[in-house]
Amino acid sequence: MTRLRCAILDDYFNLALDVADWQKMSDRVDVTVFSHPFASEQAAASALADFEIICAMRERTAFPKSLFASLPKLKLLLTSGMRNASIDMEAAKAQGVAIGGTQYSRDPTAPLTMGLILELTRGIGRENARMHAGEPWQTFAGVEIEGLTLGVVGLGKLGSKMAGIAKAFGMNVIAWSPNLTPEKCAAAGVGYATKEELFAKADIITIHVVLSDRSRGLVGAADLARMKPTAFLVNTARGPIVDEQALLEALQQRKIAGAGIDVFSVEPLPVDHPFRKLDNLVLTPHLGYATEDGLRIHYGQMVEAIDAFTGGRELPRKLA
Repeated sequence: MTRLRCAILDDYFNLALDVADWQKMSDRVDVTVFSHPFASEQAAASALADFEIICAMRERTAFPKSLFASLPKLKLLLTSGMRNASIDMEAAKAQGVAIGGTQYSRDPTAPLTMGLILELTRGIGRENARMHAGEPWQTFAGVEIEGLTLGVVGLGKLGSKMAGIAKAFGMNVIAWSPNLTPEKCAAAGVGYATKEELFAKADIITIHVVLSDRSRGLVGAADLARMKPTAFLVNTARGPIVDEQALLEALQQRKIAGAGIDVFSVEPLPVDHPFRKLDNLVLTPHLGYATEDGLRIHYGQMVEAIDAFTGGRELPRKLA
């Protein structure tokens, strides 16, 4: 039997080989791990040209039509999660590449979102750093979130979970998305708002919509201009949903109190990006989904899918 080559991409934690049993298919598949992102599409094409199987980590490495054309040997592309906006599904289908995904047992993004909210309003990390640096005592007077209004953009599975967590903290919750109705809000126990009302009324806004052509740039300069000067914006969904230049200007000019951002249009965030210089912006490196528990599930299900594919069986979680 011809041995196949499998590339694991963007394993920046160096966990992939430890949290799943890749040995179960070592008689059929040779595995290579790439821990660092490719510098360009051309670099990716060169490095991956001889691989029949690729395991992608979210949208960190994009697979447009042009990259598929450079990978004639590719037969199976697996992605963490059950959707990946950076994969050209039509190009994959046209080239005969099977696409599979992985599931979550839980979604850890909502707790991270609340962590960003607490950091913005109570300065836990900021004051911890000052204490370790030898500063004498606190300088940050926090904001109590009980009684404040949380505006949720997108009331799907994750947005609904976030609404429940916020209510447990005593917050009032309103929601909006392009397809959301007052009836759906009532069923979830939150208030309905138009987009304009949500951005004008909310003390904290959190984004939980899926990235698509329709949601790209969904939050723009006009929306940020409606926010209170004391309000905060949190994005743990996808970077391109927010107009980053408009957000940068709003923060630089202190038109809003601050923001907590876990996702960016370009990841990893360039070291010279102006976001890194703002003291009213809490930055985290796409931690939303990144837990050892979740990665164990992702890589374990990738092994399961490769085992099925190389054994001539149907993919357990086929996307295309």
